[in-house]
Amino acid sequence: MRRTDATGRDGAWAGLELEVTGRPRPGLCPYVAEGRRLVLRRADGAPVLFGRVTGDHCGVDFLRAGAFRSPLPPLRADTARRVRGPARWAHRFADALERAADSPLHDGRWALTAGTRFQRWRPEVESPVAHWRDLLVEGDPDGELDWFVHNGSWEVLPLRAWPDATDARVKAYRKQARDGTLPPVLLWWFSGFDAHLVLDGHARLVAALAEGVEPPVLELLRLAPADEVTKDTATAVAAYGAEMARFRTLRATHGERVPDGAALMGPVLARALHDARSGHRPTWAWPLPGGAEQWDRTARELSPGWEGLRG
Repeated sequence: MRRTDATGRDGAWAGLELEVTGRPRPGLCPYVAEGRRLVLRRADGAPVLFGRVTGDHCGVDFLRAGAFRSPLPPLRADTARRVRGPARWAHRFADALERAADSPLHDGRWALTAGTRFQRWRPEVESPVAHWRDLLVEGDPDGELDWFVHNGSWEVLPLRAWPDATDARVKAYRKQARDGTLPPVLLWWFSGFDAHLVLDGHARLVAALAEGVEPPVLELLRLAPADEVTKDTATAVAAYGAEMARFRTLRATHGERVPDGAALMGPVLARALHDARSGHRPTWAWPLPGGAEQWDRTARELSPGWEGLRG
């Protein structure tokens, strides 16, 4: 894995870019089958999460299998006190994701970004903590992601049941939330559900909200592949060159009262180059061996009456 620290348009640290090779298929792998069916499976084949888009395409019925294993090792309190700042946590999480058998990483470009889009674009009338609570998906072991109500809101779906605020792990993390030493929650942007899956930090997230604190977050998402970056970069440079040539022609005709174009087109080029490199892409999935029949059989063994089996 090759890593590059990424900066935002303001020059501040914005995330860690990961270029993964030698991993053609992820350990924690999404599979799809006919009839809007999806299942997330571990490297050993055990199902973690079933999903099926509803017949009216207004949401997803989901069913957790109770087999999720975090790709990150347990985080000790002394580690939380020692490791500070999203950049250091991003490198630490990248180490764990590279080593883990049940990691969602596969060949290509990825990013671990500080924060998520729903944090940056939340309604101004709503407090950060209230917004988080609106996006947490309930239901154990099954439930529904409601795309009609939460269209474009990017809900947060746990891969295990949310712990209670009185849970021992939550109590321990609540002190860290008060102290400002709480490690980030790791979310995986999963486009098939239009939602974020919690890869690590279920108890940390609940602890932060119980304390009225917005949880720190690192978001894992897939970036544009290298060939797309090269193509989009060349397109942006060519467009910049064409506009600069147009300004030169105008100046030759009308004189120096026409600007040379650099002040106008320079920022446009910078934004285009930044977007080419940092633009995210949908989650990849693979065909499920055995197809819809295998999906139905496994889901029925787990929960015969689950809503998603009705199509």
